[in-house]
Amino acid sequence: MDPVQAQYEAYPYPARDPAAEKTRLIVGSPSNLPELNHYLFAGRRDFARPFRALVAGGGTGDAAIMLAQQLADASGPGGEAGEVVYLDLSAAAREIAEARAEVRGLGNITFRTGSLLDLPDLGLGTFDYVDCCGVLHHLEDPPAGLAALAAMLAEHGGIGLMVYAPYGRNGVYPLQDMLRQLAGDLPLAERVGLAKRLIAGLPETNGFRRNPFLGDHRRGDAELVDLLLHARDRAYTVTELADLVAGAGLTPVALVEPARYRPESYLPAPAILKRLAGQDWLARAAFAERLAGNIRKHVLYTVKAGTREDRIALPEAPETVPLLFDLDRPALARAVQRDLTLKADFDGLALRFPLPRLAPAILQRIDGRRSLGAIFDALQGLDARLDWPAFLAQFRETFAAFGGINRMFLRLPPG
Repeated sequence: MDPVQAQYEAYPYPARDPAAEKTRLIVGSPSNLPELNHYLFAGRRDFARPFRALVAGGGTGDAAIMLAQQLADASGPGGEAGEVVYLDLSAAAREIAEARAEVRGLGNITFRTGSLLDLPDLGLGTFDYVDCCGVLHHLEDPPAGLAALAAMLAEHGGIGLMVYAPYGRNGVYPLQDMLRQLAGDLPLAERVGLAKRLIAGLPETNGFRRNPFLGDHRRGDAELVDLLLHARDRAYTVTELADLVAGAGLTPVALVEPARYRPESYLPAPAILKRLAGQDWLARAAFAERLAGNIRKHVLYTVKAGTREDRIALPEAPETVPLLFDLDRPALARAVQRDLTLKADFDGLALRFPLPRLAPAILQRIDGRRSLGAIFDALQGLDARLDWPAFLAQFRETFAAFGGINRMFLRLPPG
C-alpha cells in the first residue's frame, strides 16, 4: 500500500466526530461559498442553478460537507442542490465523511475512493469548482496532480488550493528528519509515542520549540502524524506555487488573506514600498511572505490561463451586496466606532487599518441582503448632503480593510 494511503487509513485526518454535525458546520478557506463566488465568479454565480464541485483529497470531509450544506441551503425550498463529488485514497477517512453527511441528511455528495492522479480515467465529467486542500504537497508528483485537476475544470470554473508554506513552518522539517533518523523503521503507532517524547525533550534553542505558530500536534495523534510523521511533505514559497500553477496552464487570481500578502499592510517604510510599487502582485506577495515570516500555508484561487479577467468582485455598482463573514456585526460596529481602526492579528502579526468616518454606519447596515444602493439611501436619509461618489469612496476604503483580512465579500446579481 502507498505509504500516504496507509497513514490516512491508520490516522484519518483531520480527526472529526460525526455527531458534532448536529451542532456546528465547519467553515473555512478555501471553498466557503461566498468566498469562492467573490474571488472566482465576480460575485455573480447563482448557486440555485446547477453547480458541480469536486473535492480532491476530501479527507474526513470538511470541505465536502461545507460545500454540500451551503449548496443545499442556496437551492431554496424544492430547489436542486448543487452536486459535490468527494474523492480520497483513504477508506477510513471516507467512512467518517459519509457518516458526517448522513447526520446532516445531505444527499448531494457522491463519494468515490481513489487517487486524484486517476481523475482523467474516472469519467466524472467537468466541474465548475475544484477544491484541493492540503493534498498537492503530499504527492510524489505534484505537477502531475495539479495537471489532473486542471483537466477536470470547466472553461470558466476555478480551483481553490491550499499548500504548506515554508517560513511559518520553521522547525518542522528538521524535526521530521530527526524522527526518520530515530524511528523510520518502526510501526507508525510506535513513532507517535517516540515523537511525543522527543517533543517533550526539545531544548529551548530548537526551532520547532521556538516557533509559536505550530500547535496542530497538540490536538490529537492524527494531527501529530500529519505534521511530523508524514510519508511525503514539502512546502512552497509564493514563487514556487506560482510556477507550479503556471505549469498546469493555470493563472493565480488571489491569495487569502490578501492583506497578509501586501507589504504595505505592515511595513511602515515609504521608500521601500515605493521600490516595490512597480512590481506585479505576485512579486509583492513573495516579498511579503519573506517579510512576515509566519505564513504556514498558502490558500490560492486560480483559473485557466486566459480566463482571469473580471474574476474578482469589485465594490462599484449600487446593486452590489456586501457580506460580512464570521463577524458579530453590532459588536464590530461598536468597536470600530471608538477609534475608526480595524485591528487584526495573524499568528502574532498585528495589522491596523484606518477606517473612514462612515465605516461604523455602513457596517451596522450590512446584513447580507441590503445592496450598496440601499445602504446609501439609508445613510442619505440621515445626511442629505451625502452623494453617491462620496459614499462609494467611504465604502471602498472600508471594504479594502475588511476584504484584506478576508472578512467581507461581495455578491452581485447573476450575469
